[in-house]
Amino acid sequence: MKTGHDTIGAALLTTKTLSCCSISLHLGSMRSIPLALNFTCAFLAGFMATADAATSTASTSATPDGLTQQLTVPLAPPPSSPEAIGPQPTPSSAVENSVVKVFSSMRAPDLAKPWAKQASTEVTGSGVVIDGKRVLTNAHVVVFSSEIQIQANQAGDKISATIDAIAPGIDLAVLKLEDDKFFNTHRPLPRAEKLPDIKDAVLVYGYPTGGTSLSVTKGIVSRIEFVSYSFPTSGLRIQLDAAINPGNSGGPAVVDDKMIGLAFSHLGGAENIGYVIPSEEIDLFLRDIADGIYEGKPGFYEEWQTLENPALRAFLHIGEGVQGVVIRRPYSDDASYPLKQWDVLTEIGDAPIDDQGMIKIGSNLRVHFPYLIQHAVKNGRVPLTLVRAGKQMRVDLPAPTDYPLIIRDWGNSYPSYFILGPVVFCEAMAQLMGGLTRAPHGMEWMMYLAYTGSPLIKECGEKQEFSGQRVVYISSPFFPHKLSKGYGNPTWKVVQSVNGHPVKNLANLVELIRDSNDEFLTIECAGRSAETWVFPRKEMLSATEEILNDNGIRSQGSSNLMSIWMAHLPK
Repeated sequence: MKTGHDTIGAALLTTKTLSCCSISLHLGSMRSIPLALNFTCAFLAGFMATADAATSTASTSATPDGLTQQLTVPLAPPPSSPEAIGPQPTPSSAVENSVVKVFSSMRAPDLAKPWAKQASTEVTGSGVVIDGKRVLTNAHVVVFSSEIQIQANQAGDKISATIDAIAPGIDLAVLKLEDDKFFNTHRPLPRAEKLPDIKDAVLVYGYPTGGTSLSVTKGIVSRIEFVSYSFPTSGLRIQLDAAINPGNSGGPAVVDDKMIGLAFSHLGGAENIGYVIPSEEIDLFLRDIADGIYEGKPGFYEEWQTLENPALRAFLHIGEGVQGVVIRRPYSDDASYPLKQWDVLTEIGDAPIDDQGMIKIGSNLRVHFPYLIQHAVKNGRVPLTLVRAGKQMRVDLPAPTDYPLIIRDWGNSYPSYFILGPVVFCEAMAQLMGGLTRAPHGMEWMMYLAYTGSPLIKECGEKQEFSGQRVVYISSPFFPHKLSKGYGNPTWKVVQSVNGHPVKNLANLVELIRDSNDEFLTIECAGRSAETWVFPRKEMLSATEEILNDNGIRSQGSSNLMSIWMAHLPK
């Protein structure tokens, strides 16, 4: 039986796909914290793909999930795929003129030391000129970059660029150039208005490793599916049998001189299985950022299961003519929420859902029904048809405005943190859990967190109880200081309350500490085997500056939190 929105598994498990940007690392000094270091490296390795894991050239690489590791590239490209039957496409000079090489110097966050950044990583990928005097590429090519440049095919100069908009969840980014004159001679590549057909012949343009000039590979469309990119963001994905290698990320896949999508990853351990973000997803992203703000894709966060089992159908008194999926757990249990447990969802808009949870697109393509949410939403609501207690009814489902707890990322911003005495406080984000699953002994830590009932596991993917709710955790061991004498390692512990006041988010924690006049700060952690820490408040305040200086930390917290802290200083 298939289910939807598995709040732990779906959030933590990833496919063995590899992003296709080429990266190298400038090694710098790094203080070693064995567990945290391993975790940070795994985080970096996982984030490069947003939807998938990262690949590198044959040099040591650090990806934006934080860990440093050796990633290898085959000495020779995989064998060419069989030629498609029928007329074969030929490279187009007009398309080649629109494809650029992207260079970025990346400084990823260090999750073990949130006040610091990782060593600089030099990344190369591909991009394509689009309407509006912009360059489109993958988010994982430019995220956390301190410098970005682009270079046209056969050009001898590089042009500086900046990030205009970025969406790591769907792995897309738009760049603006310092010199708009570039676009006078490099025209935008038109995008296809519809999805390609299976077996369509495709050309993939880009700058993969193995050379410096533009590369063009051939293949066919072998599959189109609606899948999870970076949970909870889902979208359509085109699978090709063309060779897509490191450096191809952000290059266009083209049919009849029109872009059908953007190359972004390939399947590790397989030959010639590459993935493309279709133009339909690109258009949704560009419409979203038209007002200058990226709001994210609407999703379907209900837990559901298929309606194939005969006993289940009999239990729900579902007739033979009714098809759909069963709502196992609604996203909200509010009385006013339109979906209830055991509702049978039969249509989104006017599109019927079958018993396997699939809907038809055109005459020969079936995808999972949540695909329709992104098209059916109007004015923040999605029209649904359902069967409840034998009666058919129409309801409007509100499109969620808040992602589930923990399942969110920073975009292109660095993580927020706050230091008080020997303690480092952070907020849990998607990269935290993604990095943990890839770290050495990561699954052992996952089991430990699950056993102790840590909210990092229990609340992963749960609905927020109120807007702005976040999980606050301790990112690092205590700094060496007498104030923490006798306490155990706090890493991964989740802060539940300060002096008896529940902690809503990191900003709220800063406010609680700032406004306290108590003699002691009592910090209670959640889960079994968690300690309650008691610190003398005035000594914590006075020791903070000494600890920051001793560890070479320039700021007690990120700028957004320091403005809260400085609003009025504690007495």
